[in-house]
Amino acid sequence: MKKISSVALAVAGLSAAAVAISTPAVAGADVKVVLPSQTATQTLGDGTKVTLTRSNERANINPSLGGTPLHRNAWVSATYNVKTSKKVSSIKLQVGYVVGCQVSVGSLSGSGGAKGNDTGPTELSAGSTISLGPGQAVNYYVFDYEKADDFGNQKHDTKISYKKTDHGRLSYTNQTMQVNGCGGYAQARSIANVFVDTDNARQILTFYGRPFSLG
Repeated sequence: MKKISSVALAVAGLSAAAVAISTPAVAGADVKVVLPSQTATQTLGDGTKVTLTRSNERANINPSLGGTPLHRNAWVSATYNVKTSKKVSSIKLQVGYVVGCQVSVGSLSGSGGAKGNDTGPTELSAGSTISLGPGQAVNYYVFDYEKADDFGNQKHDTKISYKKTDHGRLSYTNQTMQVNGCGGYAQARSIANVFVDTDNARQILTFYGRPFSLG
């Protein structure tokens, strides 16, 4: 049986080719933030072009029912489309947010080579609340894909896969992010890791969105 649930957490830090737009957007309690659509293209080592479009990105930031500055809630939505210049063996999309406490997520960048891997950050259990202290950041992934492995055991993956194709699309609406423990300013920024496997190349491309304040 396969199912998709939300949400999974991961400690920030991933080696990847990066595309970013870093102008911050201002948000506060009870504020709706509408973020601009973005399109960016990267080229793999074998010449395959990968284009990612992020659209309909928005966030609704509200104080938690806890009623203290240490608690924040955000409901986030976005649509992703990825397109390759030719049919590839596989495309995997891993989407979510970098969430930081008293740290500028707008300064994040990455680097990558022709060889990618699926190890990435250490993932925590789905549905976990984000607990952050000053200077800390996490990657918060909005999909948790559950399926049986070759031995019949259930395993979790935050990546959605598309096989033998030149495109993929996914979206989510009003996924909840709960942030606890941050006594100072908190920021978030969308992140999309695109894992592309061709006959001659394997690479991870990372596309960052526009930062916005969680208050």
